[in-house]
Amino acid sequence: MKRFVTMLCALAMSVALCAPAMAKTLTVGTDTNFPPFEFKDPASGKHTGFDVELWAALAKEIGAEYDLQPMDFNGIIPGLQSSQVDVGIAGITIKPERAKVVDFSDGYYNAGLLILVKKDNNEITDVATLKGKVVSTKLGTTSEDFVKKEAHAKDVKLFPNNDAMFMELMAGGADAVVFDSPVIADFMRKAGKGQVKVVGPLYKGQSYGIAFPKGSPLVVKVNAALAQMKADGRYRDLYVKWFGTEPK
Repeated sequence: MKRFVTMLCALAMSVALCAPAMAKTLTVGTDTNFPPFEFKDPASGKHTGFDVELWAALAKEIGAEYDLQPMDFNGIIPGLQSSQVDVGIAGITIKPERAKVVDFSDGYYNAGLLILVKKDNNEITDVATLKGKVVSTKLGTTSEDFVKKEAHAKDVKLFPNNDAMFMELMAGGADAVVFDSPVIADFMRKAGKGQVKVVGPLYKGQSYGIAFPKGSPLVVKVNAALAQMKADGRYRDLYVKWFGTEPK
């Protein structure tokens, strides 16, 4: 009987060792309000956008299960550092200081910063003319860094989400908004249509990347999947759907 029990235990251990490990469900941090990259659809109540659909396609390509975790943008990098988040996709600019604490995928979107003012504002024409003005932007972003270093503004008002940032401009609490070009363009087409304008050139050309904890094995897999999507046209189709133009 002892010999029989020993054989059963050995067989059970062998099966356990040979069986594939159960795949972990990834926690994917994304911004709560960053249209057209990620936002809550008022009709369905679900999060959607270019980033959300891009990640869904990438996850399918690499065979990963995941839970989408909407959160404030400035909580994503700390979440990755503390391993509470496995993936971050939220229009995250690939910057050297960020690359010191997280790993990035290859760039998947080329953007820059724009200055947005009310339609009747003729005083602000570029970053130099932001001197002495009140500028609103989003907390913890490249825009915050740029405004504080380059604009010499009288006051920089920081907000956790896009809506509040734009609302401050529309209500007269700020003279300008400085933020990512695709988000500015989306606001101009929709909520701010006919009421605002862009002044000056595109500043700080930059790429967005998908972020991971340092040393994550997902980086190589996601880069391969992203390259495949670009090669077979799926990336192009998503890009045209959300931005209305061909990928740059």
